[in-house]
Amino acid sequence: MAVSPPVCDFGWRAPDFRLPATDGKTYSLTDIAGPKGTLVMFICNHCPYVIAVLDRIERDARDLQARGIGVAAICANDPVTYPQDSFANMAALARDRAFPFPYLHDADQSVARSWNAACTPDFFGFNAAGALQYRGRLDASGRNPAPEGARRELFEAMRQVADTGQGPADQVPSMGCSIKWKDPA
Repeated sequence: MAVSPPVCDFGWRAPDFRLPATDGKTYSLTDIAGPKGTLVMFICNHCPYVIAVLDRIERDARDLQARGIGVAAICANDPVTYPQDSFANMAALARDRAFPFPYLHDADQSVARSWNAACTPDFFGFNAAGALQYRGRLDASGRNPAPEGARRELFEAMRQVADTGQGPADQVPSMGCSIKWKDPA
């Protein structure tokens, strides 16, 4: 079922975290932060919305990193219900695609919950001071190929954040599969 996150809560400050990554390291939000801002994406391996845009996510991540934006992705899905989203499968995807960013595993889903992540993909763009400035979509494609001449909304917004510290006032929420929450025990 398609879900959209809430609109951007400008100025919101994310709780820090320490999560293991598919590269064998552990990262905090501070470790990921770039000098011009930070982009954290909630993605997963199996979501058709993520699969459809993964090439563009990788392209935009590289382009944003070149502009001083730190980038990371987090998978918080329940791997018991969705085995494709297991840590081993995350590591395989990151290796096979040569992700240009750390791919982190939120095994207990505490980061996704504290950040109010809603779907995959869900993008959180922060300025250099750590204030949320973007919570919109990648582009107008959804789970389809990008329309001819589609604006690179995420890239353009984060470029603006890097240059001015402020995100665009008008943002279109992302849309994707809901986070696959674990059954409460």
